[in-house]
Amino acid sequence: MDIQEIMTILPHRYPLLLVDRIIEYEEGKRIVGIKNVSVNEPVFQGHFPDFPLFPGVYILEAMAQVGGILMIKSLNLEIGKYAVVFAGIDEARFKRPVFPGDQLVLELETISLKKSLSKMKGTAKVENTVVAQAVLYAAARRLEEVQRR
Repeated sequence: MDIQEIMTILPHRYPLLLVDRIIEYEEGKRIVGIKNVSVNEPVFQGHFPDFPLFPGVYILEAMAQVGGILMIKSLNLEIGKYAVVFAGIDEARFKRPVFPGDQLVLELETISLKKSLSKMKGTAKVENTVVAQAVLYAAARRLEEVQRR
């Protein structure tokens, strides 16, 4: 799945679209996405100018976006009618820093997959080395419900 297809599924846009490609997808079970970390990203203006370090919260958001694609596609959610929202996180661990030039490989496996609340195990790797792990929760909400609040 290339960036054009990803942008038809996710509502995120620059500078917060954090998925460049989906390289594996097994409906209802697992997905693998790529995030290319570039020194040109705005976050590096402040994190940190003399020591550019990709923030852990961005790694988690990238995982969540890949997981959102898994939910949308696996649950056959109508594009433009549903938003997948981050509902929680457990067991987040950061094993090593991520720098400009790194390619994050984001692997998510379902633990449970439901519209009301999905649970996924996420792993982020750079060059086959685990850099972060977390258990993520997400829920699908009708856009009209989200927009009313």
